[in-house]
Amino acid sequence: MRQATRRRIIIDADPGIDDAVAILLALAAPEELEVLGVVAVAGNLPLTLTERNARRVCELGGRTDIAIYAGCGRPLLRPLATAERIHGETARDSLLLPEPTMAPRPQHGVDFLIDTLRSEAAGTVTLCALGPLTNIAMALVKTPDIAERIAELVVMGGTCSELGNVTPAAEFNIYVDPHAAAIVLDSGIPITMIPLDVTHQVLTTPERLAALRGLGNRCGSAVAALLGAFERRRRRGGFGARGRALHDPCVIGYLLRPALFGGREINVAIETESPLTLGMTVADWWGVTGRKANLRLMNTVDAGGFYDLMTERLACLP
Repeated sequence: MRQATRRRIIIDADPGIDDAVAILLALAAPEELEVLGVVAVAGNLPLTLTERNARRVCELGGRTDIAIYAGCGRPLLRPLATAERIHGETARDSLLLPEPTMAPRPQHGVDFLIDTLRSEAAGTVTLCALGPLTNIAMALVKTPDIAERIAELVVMGGTCSELGNVTPAAEFNIYVDPHAAAIVLDSGIPITMIPLDVTHQVLTTPERLAALRGLGNRCGSAVAALLGAFERRRRRGGFGARGRALHDPCVIGYLLRPALFGGREINVAIETESPLTLGMTVADWWGVTGRKANLRLMNTVDAGGFYDLMTERLACLP
């Protein structure tokens, strides 16, 4: 029998290094999170690679029972922009993640989202968005009635005062498909957004990597190696100290321990027209526009508590 407090989730992701860590963290808490499926989207990498990586991560975590679906291979209206210089696979990475033996499900990921939300009781499924919002926007356009069935959408994306990490104004996940983000934020779904303002506080230090390596399991060692590579690539890419930031796992950390995070209900609008600020999340933090709040934007996090949680959980995996 499923525990009453167990949250049922669908992960929509573009793995990607930090997406992989987020998926593993979700798999490491089976008594709190029931993963109904993972839907891949194009973003950090093209869809063929993100879908494959999702299967590889689940196999690393010993969960070949998790259903993996391929979703949209490009944004709604723009060409795909990837981050392959950061998330592209190296020879070392191929030793950390096994080649997948589990097959992807044949159903399109958008249809899986729709069918699951319509078949489950309203308000019982949470969506976790770790990449561009293309799949979720497509599902909402195709079947708008699913909006009222979603318990919560937790998004890693956007920025308030930290500015952008792919352009001066925009965070990567929102920038890749700003039109999809605009559709989702206007949908009326209960949304929690975890922006760069939070994730730039969650820094991977040598001590935290050592704790992961010290777990003595394959997942702890793999996560430590992947995060170390993640930091090195981003530092070479000019991110400086922000290269140590850990983004997507914060979504799962919020689901497991919401008290680690703080924020407020505000209105956030997406810029879809300006060539200078395309993908900007225009956060009305002080309520100066008079627009109705459409999400809860987080801006604080207990980074030490988050890493303690992640280390403790990953110890439960193979």
